[in-house]
Amino acid sequence: MPDTQDKSPFLRLGQQMQDILGDGGILKEVVQPGEGQPVPRDSSVSIHFSGFLEYSDRPFETTNQLKYPRMMKLGRDVTLYGLELGILTMKKGEFSRFLFLPEYAYGDMGCPPLIPPFATVLYEVQVLDFLDSAQVDEFFTLSLEEQNTVPLYKLLNVVDTERSFGNRCFNQSRFEDAKDRYKQALTLLGNREVEGEEEKRSIAAAQLPIYLNLSLTQLRLDRPLKALVYSHKALKIDPKNTKALFRCGQAYLELFEYEKAQDYLMMAQANKPFDTDINNLLRKLAICYNNSLDKEKELCSKMFADFVKK
Repeated sequence: MPDTQDKSPFLRLGQQMQDILGDGGILKEVVQPGEGQPVPRDSSVSIHFSGFLEYSDRPFETTNQLKYPRMMKLGRDVTLYGLELGILTMKKGEFSRFLFLPEYAYGDMGCPPLIPPFATVLYEVQVLDFLDSAQVDEFFTLSLEEQNTVPLYKLLNVVDTERSFGNRCFNQSRFEDAKDRYKQALTLLGNREVEGEEEKRSIAAAQLPIYLNLSLTQLRLDRPLKALVYSHKALKIDPKNTKALFRCGQAYLELFEYEKAQDYLMMAQANKPFDTDINNLLRKLAICYNNSLDKEKELCSKMFADFVKK
């Protein structure tokens, strides 16, 4: 038998890996299994990955420094052919290693100065999450007339997927991207020609959380006036909605309209008397309001003093 000590690290590693294509071009080792179905084609994935050259302990590229890696659309954002094929064999939560021969990685030319020619590379990949965006992409290829022939439940599934993309962006502090996703979901709902009261209620129920998400997103973008617009739209659907009342209070506080802020926060508190966020904001409001009164008094005193001197 040949001495394995004479073999290179990648060759030794490859002996315990699975040939997922049958041509030896992509070898895989599952380190930690995932759950559910494999990542579907045309989905968007959030992954951690690190790429290594043979005989090197330091990755030539990695996302491990990122707390929230951005969502990448397969077929567009994942440019390494072997990596995309490898991801399609993985499940949510899975951590695996892959060896990619040059034809599935950087080819004969490599990628100077980091990747030499004809390089086999090792990738360690973890699938954090994925969203099937195929249904969203397909829906946007339809005309408005065709969209209105789609069953309502399918439209609501597309809207929910789009909102999930927005939530992912928001959690990564990509607020502009989140705003765009939420507004796109609202556009889909707004284009619907509603038939009957039941469908009208279903559309409104789908709009409500998106209005609330957009209101909070606009607050994160320091746009309290726009936050108010979406908060009031949410209140038109549900006049007693605690989150919408709270968002109005937040926005009016940022606009220094303390009396309006108090009105909305008191209505929110009436719904949830022991809510920590509401009570903390009411305390902050009281401090801000008292400080503004003190400044007004100080300003009036100075103006009066100047008047007496004259």
